Amino acid sequence: MDVMHTQALSSARKHVVGGWGWHGPSLLAAVLFAGNVLAAAPEANGQTPNVFAALEHGLRPSTLKSGEPLPGWSLQERMAYHHVPGVAIAVLKGGKVVQAAGFGVREAGTQDAVNADTLFSVGSVSKVVTAATTLRRVAAGKLDLDRDVNTYLTSWRIPKAPAFAQDKVTLRMLMSHTSGLTVWGFEDYLPNEKLPTLVQTLDGVAPAKNEPIRIDFEPGTRMRYSGGGVTVEQLVLEDTTRKPLETIARSELFQPVGMRRSTFVNPLPASLGNIAKAHDKDGQRAALPRGWETFPEQAASGLWTSANDLGAFVGALINSYQGKGGFLPQPLALQMMTEVTPSLHGLGPRLEGDGQTRVFHHGGSNDSYRAWIEGYLETGDGMVMLTNGPGGTQLMVEIRNALSDALGRGINPLERTVELAPTVFADYTGTYRLDAGVPNDLTGNLAGHFASGTLKVGITEGAVTVAEDKQSPKTLRPLSPTRFLGPVEILPLRFEFLRNARGQVYALFVERGNARVYFRRDAGKVVAQ
Repeated sequence: MDVMHTQALSSARKHVVGGWGWHGPSLLAAVLFAGNVLAAAPEANGQTPNVFAALEHGLRPSTLKSGEPLPGWSLQERMAYHHVPGVAIAVLKGGKVVQAAGFGVREAGTQDAVNADTLFSVGSVSKVVTAATTLRRVAAGKLDLDRDVNTYLTSWRIPKAPAFAQDKVTLRMLMSHTSGLTVWGFEDYLPNEKLPTLVQTLDGVAPAKNEPIRIDFEPGTRMRYSGGGVTVEQLVLEDTTRKPLETIARSELFQPVGMRRSTFVNPLPASLGNIAKAHDKDGQRAALPRGWETFPEQAASGLWTSANDLGAFVGALINSYQGKGGFLPQPLALQMMTEVTPSLHGLGPRLEGDGQTRVFHHGGSNDSYRAWIEGYLETGDGMVMLTNGPGGTQLMVEIRNALSDALGRGINPLERTVELAPTVFADYTGTYRLDAGVPNDLTGNLAGHFASGTLKVGITEGAVTVAEDKQSPKTLRPLSPTRFLGPVEILPLRFEFLRNARGQVYALFVERGNARVYFRRDAGKVVAQ
C-alpha cells in the first residue's frame, strides 16, 4: 500500500475508532464499521467481503469434541478472557490491504485506543523483515546467498569449528535456520537494564544475557531455529554497508514499501507516539516506568511496526512472488518462498500447504507482545495480527481461525477430537527414545526439537500426556485411537502411536509440516519384532 493510501486509511480509522476505549460497549461495532469504510480492493463482482464481520462471532478453537457446537466467540470477549488489552489486525485480498483496524487500548486502565497505525513489538516477525532487507541487497548484486559470510564480516567472525568437515556458513543457511549456529532466542531488556553491543551479543559477553553464538552442528545438515544466526545476518548487512540496520532497512524496505511507522531503533523513542504498552499475563502494565521493553538484537526480534505497515509488507512479498510490484525480482521471491531442505523455512518465512492453500507465515513472541503474519501465495489473501499481552498466543490462534474461515481458503479447518475410554490407550504409557538414525531430510524442522531425546508418556485425569525430561506433562487431544494433537498452538505437533500385529505398542512418531521424528519404546515393553 502506498504512503498516500496509508495516510488516508489512517485518517479514517482515527476518526471512527479513536474515541473508543477498552470497555466501550460499541467498540467492536465501531471498528467493524471502519472495516467496511476502508475496503480498498473490490472483488470481481464489485463487492469486497467484510472479513472483519467474522470477528463479531467467528472466533473459535482449532479443535472441538465430536458433536460440540461452535462457540461463536467475539473478539471483544476473547480479548477479555485472555487478558489482552489491545489488538491490531489487517486483512489482505489480491495482495492489498482491504481492511485494517485496532481493537481495545494501548494501555490498560486508559482510553487510549489502538488503531492500525499503533506501534507494536513484533518479536521474530523481525526475522522476515530482515530477510527481505538482505534479499534486496542480493538483488542489487551486493551480497551472495551462498558465499561464506566470514568473507563479508570485518568487526567479528564466526569462530572456526574444526570438529566438522564443513563449517562454511552462508546467508541462505542463516535465513533458513540451517546454519548450525546456537541461541534459539533472546531475553528482553527492562527499562533500567544496560544494553549489549551487537558484538557482545555474538560473544555472549555481559551485559548480553545469552550464551555465545557458535557452530555446534555441521552447517546445512539440519534445521534448528536460531536467533543467533539472524544476528550474524544483521552484522553482515552492517559490516558490508557500514551503516546501522535501521538505516539499511529504511532505504531498502520501509520507504519502498511505504512502512512509514516502522523502526528497528531500540530503545523505542517515546516521541514516536501511538505505542502499544507492555502487559503481563494478567493484563496488567509491565516494563515500568517506560511501559515497554528493549530488544537490542534488532534483526532477530527488535522491529516495532503497525498493522498497516506489516500488511503492506505482506502484500509486497505476495506481489513479488506473483511477478508484480517490483519489490523483489520474481526468481528471488520464489527462492524466498521455497523450503530449504531440511527446514520448514524458506529464506526467512515458514511455509506450508499446496495450491491455493500455499502460505508463508511467521510468528513473533517477546515477553509482552505476540504477533503473526501470513500470506496466501497463489490467491493474494493474507493477514496480520498484533497484540500487547502474552495471552495473545492463544488469542491469535482463535483470530486466525476466524479470518481463515472468512477468507474461505481452508488453510486451518476445524478438527474434531473423539472421546476415548482410558482402556483404549492404557498401554501407551512408558518411555520412548528418539531414533537418531532417521535421516535429517525427514526429521527436518523437528531435528533438535526434542533436546533430551526422551519422551515419557503417561495418563493424567483420563488423558494421554507427554513430557520431556524435567518438563511438565502436556495433554494430547485424541483424533483417533492412535492419533493425537499436541498442545494448542498455530502449528501443533501431531503424535501417532504404532501398534504391531501382535497388539503391542512399540513406537510413536511426531510430525509437524514436512518433518517427522521417530521414537522407539524402551526395550522390554513389547514383544521383539
